[in-house]
Amino acid sequence: MSLRRISIITAAALLFCTVAVSVARAQGSRSVSDFSLKTSTNTEVALKSYADRKAVVVVFVNPSCAFSKLYQSRLSALSSAYSAKGVEFLFIDTPINLEASTDGTDAEKLKIKTVGGADMPLLTDEGQKVSALLGATKTPEAVLLQPVGDGFAVRYKGAIDDNPQVESYVKERYLQQAIDNVLAGRSVSVADKRAAGCLIKRN
Repeated sequence: MSLRRISIITAAALLFCTVAVSVARAQGSRSVSDFSLKTSTNTEVALKSYADRKAVVVVFVNPSCAFSKLYQSRLSALSSAYSAKGVEFLFIDTPINLEASTDGTDAEKLKIKTVGGADMPLLTDEGQKVSALLGATKTPEAVLLQPVGDGFAVRYKGAIDDNPQVESYVKERYLQQAIDNVLAGRSVSVADKRAAGCLIKRN
């Protein structure tokens, strides 16, 4: 075998390995095995405890963020509409950079309602580990997870819809469409959509 042919084969093998590693990394970044959150009573809530659900929606919110308050009724409606369909909603109280927010004052507690009308409890992400793991940068921002094998595949991440300011002007409901596709066994057409909101504060 000629030296040139060996070089070509070697180069092709290296290229294949590089592509394979890149694909593996990309696929790995789109799935999570588990994480833990805390309730107001310091009880631990593990993602794996929802492995029997059809999907899990993790929503990062903040009571002082004007955008979070604009979305509270929409999030309540989504949670109520899909909880009976096997979709679990987890709302995480996430710290923000107040100087980057449109509302830096202390605000009323977000009142995201459950099916029964009670306020949805906000969970705590200590050290912002979960927001970093899922790549969230704004509040509100949603991540749709689907149980697959021993972990959860990320099916959608980003904005809830295309109009934070005026709900009646919404044309594209990104999160709802993604949930509907997952429940119907279809692939999600839009997997990422940049969220508009308050920047999450990193330690």
